[in-house]
Amino acid sequence: MPSRDDADANDGSGDAGSVTTFDPETDAASQAVVTAVAALADTDPSALSPLYDVVEPDAIDSLCEHAQRVGDGTVHRLWFGYEGFDVCVRSDGQIRVLESSSTASQHATSS
Repeated sequence: MPSRDDADANDGSGDAGSVTTFDPETDAASQAVVTAVAALADTDPSALSPLYDVVEPDAIDSLCEHAQRVGDGTVHRLWFGYEGFDVCVRSDGQIRVLESSSTASQHATSS
């Protein structure tokens, strides 16, 4: 998992995926993740497995809330796998959802 000091070298540029945003001052990052993944998977959010199966939703929300309180301009990133996607939540309100590398390689071999 990249640290807050990592450059965007691991941002998945060029991979199939989606970037969306949320307001870290008013929105729950964890809910925004579920909504973003559901949109990319073209399914209802309630059809997804619980986010807490892979990461503690309160931890995601706390990371973003803490970054807003500290306000030092540093962007913190948290990467994790969820529903066949690699998800990056940034404390500045950006969520990047990428097809996971294992899923991508399965598609490449099955095509």
